[in-house]
Amino acid sequence: MKRPLLFKLATIALLILLLMIPISMINGVINERKSSQREVVEEIAKSSSYSQKLVGPVLVVPYVKKVREWKIDPDTKVRYQAEELKNGHLYFLPSAFTVDGRLKTERRARGIYEARLYHADNNISGHFEVPVSYGVVEDLSDYEFDSPYISMGIKDIRGIENGLKIQINNDLIDMQPGSKLKILGEGVHAMIKQPELTQKSILHFKLDLVLQGTESLSIVPIGRDSKVDLGSDWPHPSFMGDYLPVKREVTETGFTASWRTSYFSTNLEESFNQCAFANNCDAFENRYFGVGLIDPVNQYVKSDRAIKYALLFVALTFAGFFLLEVLKLLAIHPVQYGLVGLALAFFYLLLISLSEHIAFATAYFISSSACILLIGFYVTYVLQSIIRGAIFSGLLAALYGLLYGLLSAEDYALLMGSLLLFGLLGVFMVLTRKLDWYSIGKVERVAA
Repeated sequence: MKRPLLFKLATIALLILLLMIPISMINGVINERKSSQREVVEEIAKSSSYSQKLVGPVLVVPYVKKVREWKIDPDTKVRYQAEELKNGHLYFLPSAFTVDGRLKTERRARGIYEARLYHADNNISGHFEVPVSYGVVEDLSDYEFDSPYISMGIKDIRGIENGLKIQINNDLIDMQPGSKLKILGEGVHAMIKQPELTQKSILHFKLDLVLQGTESLSIVPIGRDSKVDLGSDWPHPSFMGDYLPVKREVTETGFTASWRTSYFSTNLEESFNQCAFANNCDAFENRYFGVGLIDPVNQYVKSDRAIKYALLFVALTFAGFFLLEVLKLLAIHPVQYGLVGLALAFFYLLLISLSEHIAFATAYFISSSACILLIGFYVTYVLQSIIRGAIFSGLLAALYGLLYGLLSAEDYALLMGSLLLFGLLGVFMVLTRKLDWYSIGKVERVAA
């Protein structure tokens, strides 16, 4: 049977495009399952608590100030001094702020999907330096100070697992729900005694906060000098925010990390004042650091990455098929190409369905082995030789191994992929270096 080269190549290209239809449908299944997993995580977080962010504590001093202003009576044109009262707040950030946190993780399942929660036992301490008369340099008699309070922002207060008490110097005070500050969002507060206004005061604070959350914990370095130490039994942390840890250690049993920031590196006081007085909160809201508890073996992420290589995988397999066809003078029917392509497409469906119940590596091995055995058995008859079928199966197994390497080495995927394509192009050029392409289609081939 004589087949022109151009027609055969066009047929193979059309088959590859047609195979993208079932592969796209399988990709849709992967995205749907990934979306379902995300919905389950959201539902579990909705019924327990979301990711957490700690802001504070902040010392807040409400006040009422007498404001005098000269005005002119519109009828008599007589100048007079009007007096009115204006409410306001003074804010003081800690001079020293320390957090020592330990996160214990917990898995919660709903059907075949899982969500990761943590319970963070945080010891928070530090001190405020309160200046004489709260730093008021104007006429102090115009100010009437209300009871000060300590305010702390907690992103999702449903995650608070203990009765909060804050120690201010020698006083142990119950904290109440609500931060009372819009810029801190949800949280807690505690009313404290008025410090001595005639002299500088040091207010030491200490509280233990047991907090439940999902996926991540972030902290705003609120102090002029902030020290945060976090540890967990989860061995796959993702450090996030504006500041990386100055020291970290990650092992198979968990991680520890330490952050150190200063007033100069965060400029947090200015950012806080811009948010509090000018309603410009972008800089303040972005000043944080923390850790996310990621899952590096998420089967949906890896399956999604695997199917991105589907076009390349099918094209390389067909190229190997075509190479054997022209070198061994075989006539392989497009239907046979199509059946091999469908087997390659079913690999991804097997992979995602198995990986939902067993480890991804095991699911990959079983799926690839099943496809290699099926295709190897089939091409043994197509290529009319057990040896050729074994060689093709071995090459296909090597291709699956290289694909797994690409999935495992995320940072080097581009480099490995480039080297793979370059190597395969070199092999193809070497094997066809003496081939007379004009003679293809004019030679009698053996029907497969």
